[in-house]
Amino acid sequence: MDQHELRKRCASLTTAHLADACVRARVPVRCGPAGLSAVVPGGRLAGRVLPARHVGSVDVFLEAFENAAPGDVLVVDNDGRLDEACVGDLAVLEARGAGLEGVVIWGLHRDTADIRAIGLPVFSLGAIAAGPLRLDARPGDALDSATVGEWTVSRRDVVVGDDDGVLFLPADRAGELLALAETIRDTERRQAERIRAGVSLRDQVRFDAYLARRREDPSLTFRDHLRAVGGAIEE
Repeated sequence: MDQHELRKRCASLTTAHLADACVRARVPVRCGPAGLSAVVPGGRLAGRVLPARHVGSVDVFLEAFENAAPGDVLVVDNDGRLDEACVGDLAVLEARGAGLEGVVIWGLHRDTADIRAIGLPVFSLGAIAAGPLRLDARPGDALDSATVGEWTVSRRDVVVGDDDGVLFLPADRAGELLALAETIRDTERRQAERIRAGVSLRDQVRFDAYLARRREDPSLTFRDHLRAVGGAIEE
């Protein structure tokens, strides 16, 4: 799937829809940790991962941009550090100039006001005034992968971000997961419309029938019941 189609289809989906699609497809749900959020509320991004492991100097980002494709998302691994910022306004400006879709930082940013003015979506753990506090030896594979929380991602992954945070998906299964997410989205929209029209969610999912069946079979789960009636509120 090309970057244009990915962005177009993700525009009407949420990370929640896609996370539920992962559950349904038995794909690991690789969410960035809680707290990894958009610098500007409402920010959204979707694109192929462009990884970079930060060791104290901006040159690793500049080298990553040399090989970037339009629509990529720079994913910065700064080991989740909370004592220094590793991305500022100049790096974000350069990312925008290189045609990137946005930046995800497993760490902190600074120059918040300038980043907001630039308008490129940036997700991070927060802001701090201090820039890099050390310069470590750069590993030879600094541009091969990035770790965000418990997940290691690479060019074989795409990242989607919105107000619920960021989610990583395997690029080779993106089409399948998007299709599932679209089905879940459409089902949930119909359910919401019916609730607004006065039909309770309990009636829609035949909750009374579930309770009756569970009395006969205590091992029956609500998710099993939902699958049987076509519900989508949990996955």
